[in-house]
Amino acid sequence: MDQKVIQVLLLLFLCPQIHSAVKTVREGESEKVKCTPPPRGTIVFWFRVVEDQDMEFIGSFAPGGSLKIAGDNYGNDKNLVVVKQSYDFVLTVKSFNKKSDSGMYTCAALVSGNTLSFGQVTQLQGQIRTTTKPPVIQVSTTRQTTTTPTSCHCSNKDKSGPSLFCAPIILGPLAGGCGLLLLLLIITILYCNKIRTRRCPHHYKRKPRMMAPEKQLTDRYV
Repeated sequence: MDQKVIQVLLLLFLCPQIHSAVKTVREGESEKVKCTPPPRGTIVFWFRVVEDQDMEFIGSFAPGGSLKIAGDNYGNDKNLVVVKQSYDFVLTVKSFNKKSDSGMYTCAALVSGNTLSFGQVTQLQGQIRTTTKPPVIQVSTTRQTTTTPTSCHCSNKDKSGPSLFCAPIILGPLAGGCGLLLLLLIITILYCNKIRTRRCPHHYKRKPRMMAPEKQLTDRYV
């Protein structure tokens, strides 16, 4: 059968089989993939579809397990080897490499010379490395703030009366000013009275008392 036809048939078969068995393999470890092809096949093929690559032909085998055609990565000196055990064909990945060996593996038997009958599909994947982020050290910076006294802003929310905080500040200077004006008024009055006394002294001298007429006459002829 033409290799292109085999590739098309293999892709059509693998698409609905993505949910098949999944195995997680550690880097560098050996892993075995077992596949049981249908009986009455005249030849058995092994395929794999590696991630981010095209389909790869591993090799073809006689029903008894002997090798017929080997792929590029198959052989005792390569990374892939197939051995028949009873009715199963067992593929061994000698040293798993996550980049080059992660993918789906399956076998197929050629029946009646023109029909490919596939076995189960196994997916191999490498371990996902979890990286822990280093803890973030938060440095708290303190800023020195200078506070300046703020003046009283009389924003009266209640327009019916003065603010309790602003009233003493306003009434205090007002009362002091009134007291100062009163003191100046008293000093002015006293000062004016003093000047008036100096300028018009005759208004403030005591007038002599008038004596009785009889007493004046007696005093006159004495």
